Amino acid sequence: MRRVALTGGIATGKSWVRRRFAHHGVPTIDADTLAHAAVAPGTPGAARILERFGPAVRSADGSIDRKALGGIVFGDQKARQDLEAIVHPAVYEAINGWFAGLPPVAFAVADIPLLYETGHEADFDTVVVTACEPAEQVRRVTARDGLSLEDAAQRIEAQLPLAEKVRRADHVIRTDGTPADTDAQVDALVAALSV
Repeated sequence: MRRVALTGGIATGKSWVRRRFAHHGVPTIDADTLAHAAVAPGTPGAARILERFGPAVRSADGSIDRKALGGIVFGDQKARQDLEAIVHPAVYEAINGWFAGLPPVAFAVADIPLLYETGHEADFDTVVVTACEPAEQVRRVTARDGLSLEDAAQRIEAQLPLAEKVRRADHVIRTDGTPADTDAQVDALVAALSV
């Protein structure tokens, strides 16, 4: 089975592309979902986050206040590294377990936003990067997440530049066309990876 990583910058269409892979029956997993599970109330991850960042990042219901945490880590590189050291090992352990438990298939896809930033691209046989124009990326981040232009730029700049991800990719899916254009690119890639 070919292990495929799907990555790209924030708001470049990774979720859309992952859903299109799944539409074709390709097994997929989402690292963001795994990251949420790793810091759910009562987990060791949540305890470590509260220990490191304090009660300001605890919501009234006991969960981690992601907005408050984001406000800290996107403005402080050391804080972001500390958070990543808590979350990423659990995420990659879960991804590896997922791949190991799959039935025989031609390939499966793990959607991992920070693949290159975490240095795990060598864990995969193929890397697919989603990309769009920078102005479109900013527009999507501000519309989707309700962030100011400054906050959107801060989150984009916290990641490896998209152009570098594109350069390092095995395959690139451009998502700044129509949804049908994006789907057609994924469909062609499914056919190529299935042989």
